This record gives sequence, C-alpha cells and structure tokens, in this order.
Amino acid sequence: MTIQLQDKFAKQYLKELLSPFGKVEISRELAGEGRQVDIYFSPASKPPISSLNLGILSKILLSDCLIETFRHKLTLNEVRNCLLKLFYVQSELQREATENQELINEIDLPSLLIITTATSEKLINSFGFQLNPENQITGVYISPVGWKTNLIVINQLPILPETLWLRILDKGKTQESAILELVDLSPGNYLRNRALGQVSIWRNCL
Repeated sequence: MTIQLQDKFAKQYLKELLSPFGKVEISRELAGEGRQVDIYFSPASKPPISSLNLGILSKILLSDCLIETFRHKLTLNEVRNCLLKLFYVQSELQREATENQELINEIDLPSLLIITTATSEKLINSFGFQLNPENQITGVYISPVGWKTNLIVINQLPILPETLWLRILDKGKTQESAILELVDLSPGNYLRNRALGQVSIWRNCL
C-alpha cells in the first residue's frame, strides 16, 4: 500500500508542478501494448512567466517528454522497459507522419526522463550516461544522443535551490530536509504552494 501511495504522490506532485508549464498526462496508455507511461509532458508553446522556475527540470523539459519515476534503486531491466516505451511512442509518431505523407524531424520526437532515488555506477556506465555538460550537477546525467534520455539520481543531487523540486521525491531525511526548505520559501511562491498542497495530501493518506 505504501509503495502505491508513494507512486501516486510522485505522479500527482509532478503533475501539479509541471501543469503551469504545459500539458501533463498521468498514466498514459500505450495502445495495444498493455503499458503505461507514468507522465507524458508537452511544453506550452508560450513559456510561463519568468518567475516560475523549476531549476534543473526547466533545462530538461524543453520538448515532449516521457517521465518515469522510481522510488527505489533503479535496475537495468527497468531502464530497458522505459526505453521500450519511448521507442514505441516515437515509432507511432513516425508511422502517423508517414500515413499523412509528412516528415517528422528528430528534434520533434519525444525524449525520456528517468527520475530515481538511487542507482548503481554499473547501470550508469552500462547505458553510457555522462554528467550533463550544460550544468555539470552531480546526479544529472545524459545519454548518448541516439537514446534521447536523461537520468536524474536524486540521492546524488547536491543541496541547491535548483535541485529542491526533485529532492522532494526522495525518502527519509533527505525528503524531510527538502520539505523544510520548501516551507521556508516565500508564501507568495506559486510553485511552493502547489507542491506543499500535494505533500499535505500525501501525508494525510499515510
């Protein structure tokens, strides 16, 4: 039951956080596959006001993206399953484009973001993940270009304002500390209030 509540919290929390920035679909079905995408995010054509800042996520979610969350140590097979979902969605878009006699650019194909509380160095190396050169923040990885995948390992993230929204998804003392940081933000902070609302709902269900 606790695992289901944690999973539901992660999805609802991210939906609440990302909604001002675009369209958010939770548990999107993959037709004929018997699979679901945790979250499918499509950014708004017009960006929100500059005062809304998601930190690290603002630099990653610039185009359509599948988001998969794990509140345990990520495994090799789970990454493969995530990639299967990504490739299925990409192939469906390419098929539709072909049927409509259109071309779809590589940049228009969705990417994948995997968010996990922990993983192994072996897994990171197995898929060729490297620290994202755009920010060089520990715990934020990018795959070789062909995979179109970003990986965030929450227990590796430094305690910075840019990582706060992600550290809320961790467990134990790291999460508790992040929630206190969230509470300390200005009461006028729009994202703070949306995030706290989800934290409150989740804790009342425990």
